[in-house]
This record gives sequence, structure tokens and C-alpha cells, in this order.
Amino acid sequence: MSGWQIAGFLACVAIATGAQRLTGFALALVLLGLTSLFDIAPLPDVANVATVMALANAAIVLRGARHSMDWGVLRATVPGSVLGVGAGVVLLSWLNANVVVVLRLLLGLIIVACAVIVLLRTEPLSRRSSNASFQFYGLLSGLMGGLFAASGPPLVYQFYRQPLDLDTLRDTLIAALATSSLLRLLVVLPSGQFSGRALLLSAMALPLTTGITWWVHKHPPVWSRQSILRLVCALLLVTGTGLVFPALRSLAGGRLG
Repeated sequence: MSGWQIAGFLACVAIATGAQRLTGFALALVLLGLTSLFDIAPLPDVANVATVMALANAAIVLRGARHSMDWGVLRATVPGSVLGVGAGVVLLSWLNANVVVVLRLLLGLIIVACAVIVLLRTEPLSRRSSNASFQFYGLLSGLMGGLFAASGPPLVYQFYRQPLDLDTLRDTLIAALATSSLLRLLVVLPSGQFSGRALLLSAMALPLTTGITWWVHKHPPVWSRQSILRLVCALLLVTGTGLVFPALRSLAGGRLG
């Protein structure tokens, strides 16, 4: 990687970490979207870096949060994530080896869809959803986590509809996403899908992401949560559309050729 690519990658890491700390879910979507938009590094490598970063962030944020989590919700969510992560990693490997343009198009569409979904206001349910519902959203989350290390949006939608207090929602969500990240890491490491480039990028990203996470944790911003969500979703929309249209043009050009 050139010096400009390294600088660009670290800038993407800083932006993604800030978005994650402010919203609780946007790290992988922002990181993969920006690095793909500027063609800084291959998607599978960046997905592995995002997995490592998510685990490091969770380790900082969840210190002392054991008693605030809803363990029943967490236990209902994890089984679906296990199946989804495995399927997502296999699908990522196949897509990256065979149809890279389709992979970029899929990522762009998912980023745009996630931005729209998160902006939709949902009323809290009168009672907690069934375990089967959590397992279903866990499966969707695991699939996205296996593909792009971006397991957040399905669980964000599911969790924030539950009649639970905000601290419980946030900490349980972070724990569920960290579990998905750990599962993904346990799949990619033995299968040889964690490359030397991903290891180098992770080594560069970890000091920066842990430093930013710690600082924001100690100095929370004064912005309203709605303003933060709008800012991050605007970034996701710009990034997603920046991936979708070039991929569509490439696919159209291939058909015409």
C-alpha cells in the first residue's frame, strides 16, 4: 500500500469509529463503504479489520456492563447469528472470487437500505418479541456479519422496538454484535481467510480505534441522538450510492460488450 492509501485507510477508520461510538452500529458499514468507494483495500480484508475493531470497541464499552444486559434476549439472538455468520463468510468468499462487481453492488444496496431503515421511526412494542423473532433477526444479522462484518442494522431495528430501557438496549445490542464478530473471527481464522494484509491493517487500525473509542466514551458529545443518526445516515447514503452507480454502469457495460 502507498502512503496515501495508508493515510486514507486511517482516515476511514477514524470516521467509522466515531460513527460506531455515536450510534452503536455503523462501524463496518461506514468503513467498508468508504474504503470500497475509494478502492483502498479488498472488501474481504476490510471486513476482517472491521471484525477486529468491533471486538476492541466492545471490550472498552462493555466493561462493567454485565448487570445492565438482558441475557434472555442475548441467548435468543445468538443461535441465529451462528448459522448466519457461517453462511455469510462462505458467500463472501464465492462472490469475491467470481463476481467482484456484484459484491460491490450488493454492499452498496445494503448500505443504502440500512440508512433508510435506521431513519424510519418505529414505535416500541407493548411486550417483548418472541424468542423465534430474535432468532430470525439474529440469522439476518449473522448473514450480514459474515458477508461484510456489518451485523448491526437488523438487530438495531429489532432491539429498539423492545419495551426495554435505553441502557439495557444499548449494552445488549453491543454484546450481541460483539458475539457475531467473535463468531466471524473464529470462522475466518481456521479457514485461512484472514490474510497478511488484513493483519497489517488491523495492527494499524487498533491503536487509533481504541483511542477514539476511549476518548468519546469519556467525553460524550452534546449533539442530540437524532442529529447524529441523520449525519451518519447521510454519510451512508452518499457512500452507498457511490458504490451502486459505478457497479451498475460496469454491469451494463459488460452486457453491452
